[in-house]
Amino acid sequence: MVVLLWMGVQGCARVPVSEEADVDGLADWPEPAPEHEKDIESPEHVPPFEPLRAPPRAANLLVLGGGGEPSSNEIALEKNVRYFQRTLEAQGLAPASATVYFANGNDGQATVRYLGEKAGKKAREQFKVPEIPHLKGPATLERFLEWVDQSARETPHQPAFIYFTGHGGLNGRHRNNNHLALWEGDTLTVRAFGLFLNRLPRTTPVVTVMSQCYAGSFANFIYQDANPKRPVVAQPRCGFFATVDFLPSVGCTPEVDEADYKDYSSSFFAGLSGLGRTGKAVASADYDKDGRVSYAEAHAFAKVDGETTDLPISTSEAWLQRRATRKDRRRFLSSPIMQVLRGGRPDQRHVVESLVGKLGFLPELSVRDNLKTAMPRTEEAVAYVERLYMELINIGMQEKLRASGSPQALAIFDRLLQCENGSWDRPPGAAPVRVEAPEAAATAP
Repeated sequence: MVVLLWMGVQGCARVPVSEEADVDGLADWPEPAPEHEKDIESPEHVPPFEPLRAPPRAANLLVLGGGGEPSSNEIALEKNVRYFQRTLEAQGLAPASATVYFANGNDGQATVRYLGEKAGKKAREQFKVPEIPHLKGPATLERFLEWVDQSARETPHQPAFIYFTGHGGLNGRHRNNNHLALWEGDTLTVRAFGLFLNRLPRTTPVVTVMSQCYAGSFANFIYQDANPKRPVVAQPRCGFFATVDFLPSVGCTPEVDEADYKDYSSSFFAGLSGLGRTGKAVASADYDKDGRVSYAEAHAFAKVDGETTDLPISTSEAWLQRRATRKDRRRFLSSPIMQVLRGGRPDQRHVVESLVGKLGFLPELSVRDNLKTAMPRTEEAVAYVERLYMELINIGMQEKLRASGSPQALAIFDRLLQCENGSWDRPPGAAPVRVEAPEAAATAP
């Protein structure tokens, strides 16, 4: 008997389901909305806000990275920051234009953990000083607040882009409010993150990319008090997250060879820039052929490129999935894939068509019927099935909303899409600049 690891209704673990079992349990994940839930976007609950004039092109860039202590400060996190800087350069932007806070900063202490030369059969654990160009200081709560306050004073109307590469913590009682692990034991919850961003003008867009464990919880920073039952805030916010709020993510390794790194942010920035970690060109993520790659398109690229167990999710996707009832989910699970796909955007079509190909599914059949003859054999393949199902929910709920949703809900969804369709501040259509990774990156820290 082949065992398929599947999502439990409580979202706390993948639970085993045999290949003979009914896959209706999929309709219970993520947790479905009640069939007759009152629309929280009713007029009396929604603050007035205007749609964005155009997708935001971020110019105010912040990187927070590293572990909370040396034992969890893996070299992959440092290399993620350096790859981010190479990505900026590939986009024609100055690496120094981003504010970077990492682990212990510039105090000269050896805190970056890596595996050095092998002693016998086992690689030896070692520590080194952070080596990141343009490093401003430690990744502490104090420094994050300094950046927010400085942005509010000096660049209040520049769209902000925040990249976090580090570790996350699960709030077992309230997964809507997980946290980031910062240096010196500092933590930053979803609720606090949203409250601090309120110091920026309510018209300033904020985009975030987060690769930590349980990252999907931060999709709730679009709500007041990080509570999905409360209204969406007036400030335009959106984000892209390595995985859902109850699962760990991959990518925190002390290994030094970047060619072996597989994680969400590596794929996201490869899609955004057109260049992978080792400097090689990747397939274009300009799925709508408009001459530029948006954040949403980079996110779509990562869903297909990432050969991991992660389940990437964005703010608009979490918002849509929360509205899907069990009846909705069963319909998407039982409908022919190609039928649901008709309502998809170009980036969504790329995800579905690519995952269908990877899984060997037949698009004229439903996910349910495909699973009768094409059971996934690895954890990564199981994740592909789950990503495919999530994408079909996104497409189906998007169509349902446009057909019968309230004007308030449509306004919120369209603004989330506008935000996610933003990009870095470079001219549309500008070709990426080839930037080689340092030769030593694959063999030395």
